[in-house]
Amino acid sequence: MQISAQRSGSTSPVGAFASSLFGAIETGIAVTANAARSGATILAAIPSLERDNARLRARNQRLVAENARLHELAAQYAAESAIRPVVELDSGIEARVVGFPPENDSRAVTIDKGSRAGVRRDDGVVNADGVVGRIVSTAPWTSTVVLATDYTSRIPAIVRRGRWWGIARGNLGSVVLEYVPQDAPLRIGDAVVTGEGRSFHSGVPIGTVTAIERGDATLYQTAVLKTFVDFGALDRIVVIPQ
Repeated sequence: MQISAQRSGSTSPVGAFASSLFGAIETGIAVTANAARSGATILAAIPSLERDNARLRARNQRLVAENARLHELAAQYAAESAIRPVVELDSGIEARVVGFPPENDSRAVTIDKGSRAGVRRDDGVVNADGVVGRIVSTAPWTSTVVLATDYTSRIPAIVRRGRWWGIARGNLGSVVLEYVPQDAPLRIGDAVVTGEGRSFHSGVPIGTVTAIERGDATLYQTAVLKTFVDFGALDRIVVIPQ
């Protein structure tokens, strides 16, 4: 068959079969050799890859820590920038909230400024959003602030739209505006600010009216306020000297 194929100038079946067989064997050998070389390369690179991976993990941890620190610095800068106009306007004493009463028997906080910084009893306390409370006691380095939401808190207040007077009393989780004349046409959303008094000048924001209670047998009406200040997130405050 081979001789006949050569005489006729064509490929014999035996040659074609042999070529296919040897080609398959060579392909298998080449694949095996390449796989062996690749495996050897990977094995040789494992220690280097482990070192690179450890370096990348350490770098990632440093970046995460730095990112958290930068976020905190940005938040502190925003808070300082927000209260700076209040400090400059009223010649106030900037302070930070450093503690809450553990028993939670009163709505009060401790700040990191005291009598040595010029803080005195009955000084008003505000932040960038509005009224926080007033100073009830001082020590050389710290002071206690009773919040506007405490039951003992009483602040002269005015409904800004109609200039109606009342008393803003603490009601634990909110502030209630009392002793507003019955003929005052209060509306939901009315803004309430401080009146001139012992601890505050007039015009400091307190809150907005969210509910109105008009009694038939009294000369006054009562309004529930949503305070502008978020008392659960107090941080930087300003003490306003009397």
